[in-house]
Amino acid sequence: MTAHRTAAAAALAGVVPLLLTAVTAGTAQAHGAPTDPVSRVAACGPEGAQRASAACRAAVAANGGSAFDQWDNLRVADVRGRDREVVPDGRLCSAGLEAYRGLDIARADWPATTLKAGARFTLAYRTTIPHEGTFDLYLTKEGYDPAAPLRWADLPAKPFATATDPEVAGGAYRISGRLPAGLTGRHVLYTVWRNSSTPDTYYSCSDVVLAGDKERGGEPVAEQPGSEPSAEPPSDPVTAPTSQPASDPAVEPATSQPPAAPGSAPADEPAGQPAAASADGAGGHTAVLLGGVAAVLALLALGVSAFFRRR
Repeated sequence: MTAHRTAAAAALAGVVPLLLTAVTAGTAQAHGAPTDPVSRVAACGPEGAQRASAACRAAVAANGGSAFDQWDNLRVADVRGRDREVVPDGRLCSAGLEAYRGLDIARADWPATTLKAGARFTLAYRTTIPHEGTFDLYLTKEGYDPAAPLRWADLPAKPFATATDPEVAGGAYRISGRLPAGLTGRHVLYTVWRNSSTPDTYYSCSDVVLAGDKERGGEPVAEQPGSEPSAEPPSDPVTAPTSQPASDPAVEPATSQPPAAPGSAPADEPAGQPAAASADGAGGHTAVLLGGVAAVLALLALGVSAFFRRR
C-alpha cells in the first residue's frame, strides 16, 4: 500500500507543475513598444501619460471601446520581411490587427514629440520580453498629411536607421541615428522590429513634430485645435504600392546605448508565440485557466482518496 501511495503522490506532484506552466504560458503576452518618441499604443496604454487625450479617447472609441491594455503586443507572425504585402495601406499603425484598429484613425492631434530634422537622436524601445532581431526606423516623407491614413507610399523605401540585436539596459533598447534633413511639421516615425528568435514582427507609429534649428527637441506637443478629425479607422484598405521614391535617405547604422528610463524586468519566452490577441482578453483567459487548474486538482484529489479507501 505504501508503494501505491508513493506512486499516486508522485503522479499528483508531476501534474501540478504542468498545469501551472500552462497558466503562465497563457498569460505571457508582452514584448515591447517605443516610449521615446512615444508610440500611439504606449501613449494610449494603461501607463500612458496621454491616455486621456482626445486622440486616445477617439482611438479607444474606434476600437469598439476596448483599451490598449496589451500595448506591448502589437505583432504579426510569419511576415518574413514581406511587410508591404502583409500590412495593408491605411492600417500601418495597427499592422492590420483588429484589436488595435483605433490606432489607424487619421488625426492631427495625436500625442507627439518634438525633434529636429537632420539632428542625431535616440529612440527608446521599452521591452518587457527581450528578443533578438533587427530594428528598422522610417520617417514619413515631406508632404505627409497627418489628416489622411498612413500609407506605405508615405514612407521611403529604405530606413534611415537600423540596428541588429542592440543590448537591453534598464528595460529598453536604445537605437540611435540621424534624422533625415529638410523635413518640417508633423510626421510619423514608423518602427519595424523583425524578430530572429521568434516568427513575429512588431510595428509601431510614433508621432513627431520636426522643428527648426532654433527650437528644442524632445518636448511633448499639446493637442492642436482645428476641424474635428475622423474617429474611424479606414475601412477599405488597398493593396500596398510597390513604387519607390526617386531618392531615399541613406541608412545609417544605429548604435545601442544604455537607456535612462527603467522598464519591466526581462523575462524569457519561447519562440512561436501567436499573433496579438484581443487587448482586453488576457484577464478572462487567466481566470478560466486558474479555474480549470482548481477543478483538475480537485478531481485528482478525489481519485487518489477513493483509490486509498479501496486499498
